[in-house]
Amino acid sequence: AQAILAQAGFLTHADSPSVGAMGMKYLGAYLMAVLGGKEQPTAENVKEILEAGGIECDDELVNLVIERMDGKTAHELISTGFGKFAACGGGGG
Repeated sequence: AQAILAQAGFLTHADSPSVGAMGMKYLGAYLMAVLGGKEQPTAENVKEILEAGGIECDDELVNLVIERMDGKTAHELISTGFGKFAACGGGGG
């Protein structure tokens, strides 16, 4: 998941892991909106999803997600970052 955040420009070398973890809920809500049929979700779409789950929103962070995703598609970012997940290993058997 951090590979997708980095690909979208959410993480830099100066960012701490807590910034990335905090951004995950906003990016997750954005991706849920995409799965729900919104090709380019709005800040309102993201906030609606988070608030439905009882999660308080920071407007500045929601707007940051929208700004960083502008002109990008979630599918492209996932495809680009997918190879980075393979490097993490994980399978068993």
